[in-house]
Amino acid sequence: MGMLAGSQTASAALGAAPMTTPSGASVNTISGAASSVARQAAQSNASSSTSAAYTVRETTLANGTAVREYLSSAGTVFAVAWSGPQMPDLATLLGSYFPQYVAGVQASRAKGVRGPGAVENSAVVVHSGGHMGAFSGQAWLPSALPSGFSTSDIQ
Repeated sequence: MGMLAGSQTASAALGAAPMTTPSGASVNTISGAASSVARQAAQSNASSSTSAAYTVRETTLANGTAVREYLSSAGTVFAVAWSGPQMPDLATLLGSYFPQYVAGVQASRAKGVRGPGAVENSAVVVHSGGHMGAFSGQAWLPSALPSGFSTSDIQ
């Protein structure tokens, strides 16, 4: 169902604390407000300049896959994105939302839909795809997004 277990597993989960840094991984943390400010500056029709308060924590695993966790001001993961040569363990990244992802992908497959896994409901949104050597995806909790946050910032 779009997950491959590798020697380097990410241990973050949506709605929970960020991952513990795996051995051989590197971490970079930036303020998400900088991304929001840049996005808002590009929007000439913006009526207000509200910026979302969040932090992006990027972990580059030893296998080259980057996992970006979007943390609320309370330190909870409200979104995650990944890209790289190996698919991260989605069961771990999605946590308690993984069964909803699996059910959604299975329902799509039963209808004959092929291609990237995409599940969108009121609790969780997951887009996952790629091919050998180039996987990517995003997942977020719609109800947990900070005020002023744009899902286009999840990259």
